[in-house]
Amino acid sequence: MTTVPETDPRDDARLLKDALGTLKDREQVAARLLEASARHSFDPDRELDWDAPMEEGKWYWPPELVSLYDTPLWRRMPEEQRMDLARHEAASLASLGIWFEIILMQLLVRHIYDKSVTSNHVRYALTEIADECRHSMMFARMIEKGEAPAYPVSKLNHNLARVLKSVSTTPGSFACTLLGEEILDWMQRLTFPDERVQPLVRGVTRIHVVEEARHVRYAREELRRQMVTAPRWERELTRLSSGHAARVFSVAFVNPDVYTNVGLDRREALAQVRASGHRREVMQNGSRRLTDFLDDIGVLRGAGRRLWKSSGLLA
Repeated sequence: MTTVPETDPRDDARLLKDALGTLKDREQVAARLLEASARHSFDPDRELDWDAPMEEGKWYWPPELVSLYDTPLWRRMPEEQRMDLARHEAASLASLGIWFEIILMQLLVRHIYDKSVTSNHVRYALTEIADECRHSMMFARMIEKGEAPAYPVSKLNHNLARVLKSVSTTPGSFACTLLGEEILDWMQRLTFPDERVQPLVRGVTRIHVVEEARHVRYAREELRRQMVTAPRWERELTRLSSGHAARVFSVAFVNPDVYTNVGLDRREALAQVRASGHRREVMQNGSRRLTDFLDDIGVLRGAGRRLWKSSGLLA
């Protein structure tokens, strides 16, 4: 087993020296994102046909992305039950997405509170908040259209997030933002072109992918800047907090009530998901672009890296 060394202050000094010359101008990045927002923003209420009936025989989520796919339990399930599980998991993921976006909106408001209200950086943050409002309403409407329940996170995670929203540092906020956005984005990029999936779900994921690309760029550029300019204690705290967030996220990704609601034994289902090599590969593939980036900017070090590995999101 390879031992990952603890963070060395000299590493941070080298990171600072290497990165100072590569940081992009914050105002220029925001100006480009504002231009992209003007060209490619959507009103889901008008863009999508919410009155069209859902189509018989179509999935609500690609089967390969359903948590139990290719497990012994999945192979015993009739096709109708598999599709019902996909419908409930789509609702669970949409509920998780709303939870994340509400957290993100509050973190963004905190981020810009002391900044110039006339800057491009603040204007783009407000544009992103408006996007996230539309996304949350869109996800909620999709849940209702699919006739599945909303799936809130556990009370523990709900209240932990309440603390996070109040005390998170700026780099910690952007690291958690990327964790919530990039894995779901990877899955949605596989979903919207998939003709096996309900047209409405494909439309929802297409809108989200297009607009979320700008949000990811904004968060990446700001986190890169923060990991260069923030004090050392903040960088260390970001490494630990992002690792803890990865562990929470990996557990909260699918609400266990989905198994009960489709007639499965909850304990057996959870055990098979945990043992599933396919599921582990899906989650790590979905995380790879993010973990490569976090590794590059110095987030995945020391104890934080070990937390990421224990979450199952880092190979």
